[in-house]
Amino acid sequence: MSNSLRFFTICSLIVLAIGVSVNAVSSGEDIHELKSLVTNSTTANNRFAMERNDSVVVDDPEMVASMVHMSIRNSTERRKLGFFSCGTGNPIDDCWRCDKNWQRHRKRLAECAIGFGRSAVGGRDGQYYVVTNPNDDDAVNPKPGTLRHAVIQDKPLWIVFKRDMVITLKQELIMNSFKTIDARGVNVHIANGACITIQYVTNIIIHGLHIHDCKRTGNAMVRSSPSHFGWRTMADGDGISIFGGSHIWIDHNSLSNCADGLIDAIMGSTAITISNNLFTHHNEVMLLGHSDSYKRDKVMQVTVAYNHFGEGLVQRMPRCRHGYFHVVNNDYTHWEMYAIGGSANPTINSEGNRFLAPSNPNAKEVTKRVITTGKWKQWNWRSEGDLMLNGAYFIPTGAGAGASYAKASSLSAQPSSVVATLTSGAGALPCRRGRQC
Repeated sequence: MSNSLRFFTICSLIVLAIGVSVNAVSSGEDIHELKSLVTNSTTANNRFAMERNDSVVVDDPEMVASMVHMSIRNSTERRKLGFFSCGTGNPIDDCWRCDKNWQRHRKRLAECAIGFGRSAVGGRDGQYYVVTNPNDDDAVNPKPGTLRHAVIQDKPLWIVFKRDMVITLKQELIMNSFKTIDARGVNVHIANGACITIQYVTNIIIHGLHIHDCKRTGNAMVRSSPSHFGWRTMADGDGISIFGGSHIWIDHNSLSNCADGLIDAIMGSTAITISNNLFTHHNEVMLLGHSDSYKRDKVMQVTVAYNHFGEGLVQRMPRCRHGYFHVVNNDYTHWEMYAIGGSANPTINSEGNRFLAPSNPNAKEVTKRVITTGKWKQWNWRSEGDLMLNGAYFIPTGAGAGASYAKASSLSAQPSSVVATLTSGAGALPCRRGRQC
């Protein structure tokens, strides 16, 4: 009898422990400890931002490239085994899009990034902020309920939108640290005015926006935090400008037709992933690196993955300087001059992309080197598993270039089927509540 009682007691304790553990996980699902201090985007913090960006540099960029490759392989294998009924093999999308209740679990998106920007948490550790007002009447004293009022706050915020809206910004939208802009479930356009600036801040996620027809603005006062506003000179008119930022993830946006670049990352920005975006109708698409003489961009590390570079594009997809750039599983269907270019000895690791060259016989080359010295043949540009269509060709250089080019030729058939699937949902998604996105 005593043995039976002891057995019953032990079993009861085990069941109780399991119940407590499950309850703790369930009740704490959306509660995370804030891991870093919020940083204001003020001039006084510029030096701190640069030091912070230096500290997040990955010592072995090849390790991150391998992690991206492993994520793709694992996602594809799970799909083959039937783990995801809606799985595409795109590890970012398969992380969240199969959940028909995604709108109840929005913050899970913060766990889905890969590549150099994989640690960007955005506003995961904060409250939700619902944008109800599309107006932008006052760049110094924005009204509560506007997007500008949301992004300047000092605390982490996960920003969502009450309804479809077109937001025409009077001046640059200067973001503060630890913010997510999440436009899933609605149709939100940032258009026909100023656009987004990520300057000397960290942990930003931008997801699901239509960003187009951005204009040059400036010579005006603009608020960047609740406690600071200042004079802004003329902005270039980029869709998204990353200036000295770190831990940035730009995912599933549709960008086109801006005054300067669609996405620019300069001035020591690093730890960035640009994924699942649709780029169309633009000349200079993406600039990664400020200038040949700005050596701090050697810390720059950017992953460009699963994007569709589409109709009406000319060049810079991307155009790189100094840093390390992993360009993986993108679909290049249009360019007029070239696809990937650079100067100042950047390392470009091109893997599993599909390049469809234009009909112009003088624009078949994927790559362009802006040569300022005679050492361009030493730059480490490599192609592995890229599919070249309609006469497209990639000129590799640097250590191991011959082996990389041979491997790209032997694996060209595999990426052609994978890339179409991986990038089929590129751009802002038409998500609806209660359905898989």
